Amino acid sequence: MAWSDWIRTVEIEPSLYAADFANLGEQLNMLLRTGARVFHFDVGDGHFVEPITFGPVVLAAVAPLVHSFGGAVDCHLMVDNPVKHFPQMARAGGDSVTFHFEAVDDVPATIAAAREHGLGVGVAFNPETEPAAVAEVATEADIVLCMSIHPGYGGQEFMPQALDRIEALRQVLPDRIHIQVDGGIDNDNVRSVYDVGATLMVAGTSIFGREDLQRSYRRLVQALA
Repeated sequence: MAWSDWIRTVEIEPSLYAADFANLGEQLNMLLRTGARVFHFDVGDGHFVEPITFGPVVLAAVAPLVHSFGGAVDCHLMVDNPVKHFPQMARAGGDSVTFHFEAVDDVPATIAAAREHGLGVGVAFNPETEPAAVAEVATEADIVLCMSIHPGYGGQEFMPQALDRIEALRQVLPDRIHIQVDGGIDNDNVRSVYDVGATLMVAGTSIFGREDLQRSYRRLVQALA
């Protein structure tokens, strides 16, 4: 399977970084039964971003459950030297990896390295990076991730200037490359993000920070309608 099979026009991607780890399996089950199919899995190495999050051991535990519903795990590698992590992500059940433009010297070669492991591939970029610079070298990627916060910590507020960056990106990327947005996505801005060209919206606190996960997920889906 590939990104073209996973995306149903648009996807709300629950971000597992915001989950309750003591109840991770139960929360995943709830969201899968509610209709979520693509899950965002943040990997932070303590270097590229300050926090150390989680890695292949946790991925190997959650991937079979997601796959049993026909879903996919989208691994966001907020790491230095992402290439060395690709084999581990693939073996642990990751379906796609997204690395940061700022973390590598050769974006096309890094994309090719991910493909060697049968992975979907994305290129992420931080708020200070020009969208056109990323689009120029990401032509062989499946997705481009426009960060609407500074990567590393959840719970940050959406940067309104991200809307202009998403729109600029959509104008220069080939139509087949999907735009993903990560950071501060909620009911108030998800439709605006979609309207300027994004089709993959990563949502952490706005789902897991609420008491009723299923209702929170549905509300985000409805906000897109």
